[in-house]
Amino acid sequence: MSHILAIDQGTTSSRAMLFDAAMRPVATAQEEFPQHFPASGWVEHDPEDLWATTLSTCRAALAGAGAQAGDVAAIGITNQRETTLVWDRATGATLGRAIVWQDRRTADACRALRDAGHEPLVSARTGLLLDPYFSGTKLGWILDQHEGARARATAGELLFGTVDCYLIWRLTGGRVHATDATNAARTLLYDIHAGEWSAEICALLDIPPQMLPEVRDSAGDFGATDPAHFGGAIPIRGVAGDQQAATVGQACFRPGMMKSTYGTGCFALLNTGDAPVASQNRLLTTIAYQLDGRPTYALEGSIFVAGAVVQWLRDGLGVIGAAGETAALADRADPEQDVVLVPAFTGLGAPYWNAECRGAIYGLTRNSGPPELARAALESVGHQTRDLLEAMRADWAGQGAADGPTLRIDGGMSASDWTMQFLADILDAPVDRPRILETTALGAAWLAGMRAGLYPDMEGFAEGWALERRFTPAMDSATREAKHARWKRAVQATLAV
Repeated sequence: MSHILAIDQGTTSSRAMLFDAAMRPVATAQEEFPQHFPASGWVEHDPEDLWATTLSTCRAALAGAGAQAGDVAAIGITNQRETTLVWDRATGATLGRAIVWQDRRTADACRALRDAGHEPLVSARTGLLLDPYFSGTKLGWILDQHEGARARATAGELLFGTVDCYLIWRLTGGRVHATDATNAARTLLYDIHAGEWSAEICALLDIPPQMLPEVRDSAGDFGATDPAHFGGAIPIRGVAGDQQAATVGQACFRPGMMKSTYGTGCFALLNTGDAPVASQNRLLTTIAYQLDGRPTYALEGSIFVAGAVVQWLRDGLGVIGAAGETAALADRADPEQDVVLVPAFTGLGAPYWNAECRGAIYGLTRNSGPPELARAALESVGHQTRDLLEAMRADWAGQGAADGPTLRIDGGMSASDWTMQFLADILDAPVDRPRILETTALGAAWLAGMRAGLYPDMEGFAEGWALERRFTPAMDSATREAKHARWKRAVQATLAV
């Protein structure tokens, strides 16, 4: 039993990674599944696709390493957060498709709750804002669509879960209905201070508490898989939402440490220790992980467009054929031109939280072309990160913390040296890229392996974190501040339209 199997169930694909006793990945399998868009702003997944691809990738990873169930000490699960499912306890049949975290169908319901003055209560209990992003209003919508659903839920016949919870239920043959504290903290229903489901908010959203799962530690006992799935029972010992798992995988265990994941968007979490910090800058307060019954809290900020801006250059404008061409193109940009791109394609996230504004380009001249657009696109990622980091520093400083966050990066876009160097330049701070970029799966694996006794404790894991490259600031102060001042003016102009 010298291996850990990590399940990384994402928004567009499911992946399984098998790690050895030294926490090295030895086999990986990945499988995409369809997305469903039944109406404008609606995003759904077929629950059977989530389950089938999870099962098949786990089996493929085991086969790829020539391993069997008996070789695996434990399973760790990390998942797309906030995606919402309801299913029948007796049959396992779901009430329709899963409603994905990106789905906006409950925007009107959230607006009505805000207009009625309920957001202060919700934020005080959950650390979140009233937004369709979170699970609570999605769950309410599902119950509204099925006659008698609330009565059935009250009677214990219907169960709610985020993706981790649904997979645990399926993997254990319906024996365990549980989630971990990080996923519970994203539902809009969980009191992150009391460590329990909020009766007040359940009543506000008309959610029967009987359908909610048990909340356990991120490194805890979530039962064992049905032997039929993998030829033997495997304990499930680690669970965390994807961004929290990346925080763990980056060993951001000390208060003040921060990780930023650059994918389609960007998600940044700042460890605030055992004290939840109420943001004064429209950031989210959440749980980074929970061990031995003790939650560690974090501030979280979301940037809607990071890597997606490179996809836009490729698919929207056609100025590049592949993402890897962007840096070389940006290097050829005219240094005398000050083109600024605000990529508010779907609005701006933290700290602005304006869903109505749209993208804009400023500073164009007759000589502006693909190189200048490429440079502006990559620089937008750094500028947005600085805005987010400054908001986090302001909240963190309000708690008496003198030091700014230490930034560790991961995600696909972190492989771009050009972008990460500009990030260090515009932040005027070092940026650390780890040797293992698959930090989400690694975090889930460590939680499970630590709980199973195969992997070292928190201190030992942190000591093993390995730096691949540190990007240090090389831009002079005057240039840095002038560039960011232009960015801020561009953002304000975009927000004003």
